[in-house]
Amino acid sequence: MLNAVERQIIHYIKELDEPDILELYKRVPKGKRLRAKLILKIAGGSLRVVKTASIVEMIHGASLLHDDVIDNSNMRRNRPSINALYGDKTAIMLGDILYSKGFYELNDIDKRVAKVISNAVVALSLGELKDVSLSQVFNTNRDVYLKMIYQKTASLIEASAESASILAGKNPIPYRTYGRNLGLAFQMIDDILDITADSKTLGKPAMHDFVEGKTTLPYIYLYNALDEQDKIKLKSLHARAISVDDEGWIKSKMREHKIIEYSYNEAKVLIDEAISLMESAGELALSAIAKEMIERDF
Repeated sequence: MLNAVERQIIHYIKELDEPDILELYKRVPKGKRLRAKLILKIAGGSLRVVKTASIVEMIHGASLLHDDVIDNSNMRRNRPSINALYGDKTAIMLGDILYSKGFYELNDIDKRVAKVISNAVVALSLGELKDVSLSQVFNTNRDVYLKMIYQKTASLIEASAESASILAGKNPIPYRTYGRNLGLAFQMIDDILDITADSKTLGKPAMHDFVEGKTTLPYIYLYNALDEQDKIKLKSLHARAISVDDEGWIKSKMREHKIIEYSYNEAKVLIDEAISLMESAGELALSAIAKEMIERDF
């Protein structure tokens, strides 16, 4: 059914009658289509469901185009980003076009679904802005971090699950919680992999987040575990290019204090709750997606 989602996205873009936009879109990396998978698993494969999944993936793609510009990122999933190939202005405008077309088509789906997804995009934008402001400081507040990743990442995954449950006539509450937990855990695992995975696997330089000024969950926990002298050293390395020795020091301190395990376990608690909710609802396919989330290494 994901092929049907891809065909629908292409159909929407062809309706713009702008061949250059279609060619640009074809250069945008597709990713795992997690949000579309959730919608299809929950609500089936009717045309209305496929259209909803396509719209959500267009909106997600738009957010990534803007994100790459904000982060000055030249790579997206081991491929050159649109901003690297064609410049920031083109990437921003392509993102705006995908957003606008997505919202236009959303009006024909369902008023309740439109409200859920639109509200999530507001949260997503607030989260992106918060991410930018937090990169200017060394954030040590876990709650601030969690709110930011909920807005920036989890909100649209939560909305995908809730919207699908509405289309399927199911109780939206467990699906909303499932999507929220999945989204939070997804970002936590991403943040862990930024530290533990190699550059080839990540599709970007390892420890890129810290260099870009992002103080993710492992760094927050590490800071709180260090003595005062080491806290000063960690903060001094924040938001700048770090040497191989400094990278090694950070990783050795994380091993010493079991930071990665601690961070991983926090994500696992969220996933375990999501699995329990879906198994109770008889949604074994959604339970399997949650299990894959916590076990992924890319």
